[in-house]
Amino acid sequence: MDKIKILIADDHAVVREGTRQILEREPDLEVVAEAADGEEAVKLAGSSKPNVAIIDIAMPKVDGIEATKQIKALYPAIAVLILTAYDDDQFIFSLLEAGAAGYLLKSVRGHELIDAVRAVYAGESVLHPAVARKVLNRFVPPAGKTAELKPSAVLSEREMDVLRLATRGLSNQEIARELCLSLRTVQAHLGHIFNKLGVSSRTEAVVRALKEGWVNLEDIP
Repeated sequence: MDKIKILIADDHAVVREGTRQILEREPDLEVVAEAADGEEAVKLAGSSKPNVAIIDIAMPKVDGIEATKQIKALYPAIAVLILTAYDDDQFIFSLLEAGAAGYLLKSVRGHELIDAVRAVYAGESVLHPAVARKVLNRFVPPAGKTAELKPSAVLSEREMDVLRLATRGLSNQEIARELCLSLRTVQAHLGHIFNKLGVSSRTEAVVRALKEGWVNLEDIP
């Protein structure tokens, strides 16, 4: 079985050690590198080639926001999962703008972190519902603004169906049921969406669709 390779970046050694212990209890997860600051995180993202980078915000030299920007610019296939004590709007929006696939608070239980790693690796979004609503309100364009780029110029009609349901927070399995498709077909559609939009996660795809005006708050429950 291929393991999900993980980089942990946090300036507290005890947090890194605890996070590693939680993750490596799982047979499909492997921590391949640890970084004590954002600069080291970017370097290790290149040398250790993780699938998922778990990054804190407050770190010396280069903070989590800048580290996320650099990692996504250099290695777009790496899914960045933020694990932090901060839930300020400015941090959430800056990190999602930078390309983070998920945002968790350090108050989460171990099994929630494990589930989140698997989810962002699969291209799914990991946002607390309250955070998700803030995100939608932040990135949706002002009323009356028309989309500069038509979605049909980028995505097929079926891909837009999948993206709308992803925006509503449905899982891949739920999207498959809603559209009467197989799970494999939904995963393939999402892969095509990510490739066409130049993103690597559902969160990034939804933020892009909101910014472009392809989906709106009426699409959200």
